[in-house]
Amino acid sequence: MMKSFYHISAKTVEEAVTLLQDYKDRAKLIAGGTDLLGALKDKILPDYPEVIINIKTIPGLDFIKVDKKGLRIGALTKLADIAESPAVNERYKLLAEAAESVATPQIRNMGTIGGNLCQDVRCWYYRYPHQVGGRILCLRKGGDKCFVFRGDNRYHAIFGRDVCRAVCASDTAIALTSLDAKVKIAGLSGIRTIPIRDFFGSVRNILEADEMVTEIQVPRPLENSRQTFLKFRLRKAVDFPIVSVASVITISHGICEDARIVIGAVAPRPIRSTQAEQTIKGRAIDAAMAEAASEAAISPALPLNRNRYKVEIAKTLIKRAILS
Repeated sequence: MMKSFYHISAKTVEEAVTLLQDYKDRAKLIAGGTDLLGALKDKILPDYPEVIINIKTIPGLDFIKVDKKGLRIGALTKLADIAESPAVNERYKLLAEAAESVATPQIRNMGTIGGNLCQDVRCWYYRYPHQVGGRILCLRKGGDKCFVFRGDNRYHAIFGRDVCRAVCASDTAIALTSLDAKVKIAGLSGIRTIPIRDFFGSVRNILEADEMVTEIQVPRPLENSRQTFLKFRLRKAVDFPIVSVASVITISHGICEDARIVIGAVAPRPIRSTQAEQTIKGRAIDAAMAEAASEAAISPALPLNRNRYKVEIAKTLIKRAILS
């Protein structure tokens, strides 16, 4: 059973960020609610929110617009609308495929792109339901250790030395990073726009207590760029990624002029593999080159004792993305 809380429907972005500032850590935003409601029902958070701020009632944050500069998407735009949008599919198919890969049709019809970017991690220590035997107070919840290192870590990070090894499970974040997107953020101090590669920190996103995402901006890709999104999961529907790869590769006269290759579900943030990119830039792409790039991409990996298999999956997806 969920605890009681105050529910406030914000009418403007200014009202929403003011409420966030007033209530600080005692408030949570809700749009589609596909992530938050599950967390509240399982009581995974040590401090239950006092206020839920509904932002679905804010007009003007649900849109898909294309102009000469590129694509703009409102934070409240449904994932299903992005997946089905002719404008997105025409020039940003990578993003449409990533949105289509999220969960089930029911969730895509509720979940928003802003929520997908800001969703909490799926680490099973962090998500352990309180009613099953008491929530696990890991580092993310004020504890003094991460249980991953001595426990079951088969789905956790293989890159980095972060104190928390939970992974970023957002499919759209991986796609948008490869598309070199930016995130527009509103707060009491004003509006700021940052590259999406800077949106994720070592534990959580960089939003301040009084901030919310309002828009995603994607530059217009080059005409001769090839976009690919690949996702490995145990079930082809529903599941979060074990590993995902998004790539935007520009080819001219058979030679790779530019490349952005991003690996997902392998770290607390999307991992852009500059090693793989540098391997193929200025060269003709063939199977041997794709193999070399995949080896370079996973060279910095530091897998744990039960997730070494993710290294081979990442290599395979990177090769397929490059050769596609």
